[in-house]
Amino acid sequence: MTDALSQTFAALADPTRRALLARLSKRVESVGELARPFDMSLAAVSKHLQVLERAGLVSRSKDAQWRVCQLEPKPLREVDGWLDAYRRFWDRSLDEMAVVIATLHPPAGKPAPKRKKRKS
Repeated sequence: MTDALSQTFAALADPTRRALLARLSKRVESVGELARPFDMSLAAVSKHLQVLERAGLVSRSKDAQWRVCQLEPKPLREVDGWLDAYRRFWDRSLDEMAVVIATLHPPAGKPAPKRKKRKS
């Protein structure tokens, strides 16, 4: 058994599943409505939905004779939390690179900014 984050990334790896999630981010839809724009069988779309459901990204329920699907945001929040550390890293790195570039190539008529010493 893999951890929840790995299941989420595995589910998101497929473009069809990402497209299904994009549609569900706008509204709740039946399996038939979800399948309509895809060039695949209803059974194939249902298999994609099963993967999304196992990852906790989608829930399905019955509404009269319809099977409706809706987006479950919790796993996406967990992905966002995991990515946040890397986002901060890149923001910090790009800020430091901007200072280095400004030091090497200051705008005309302006002195170069002083570089901050990095903490270990």
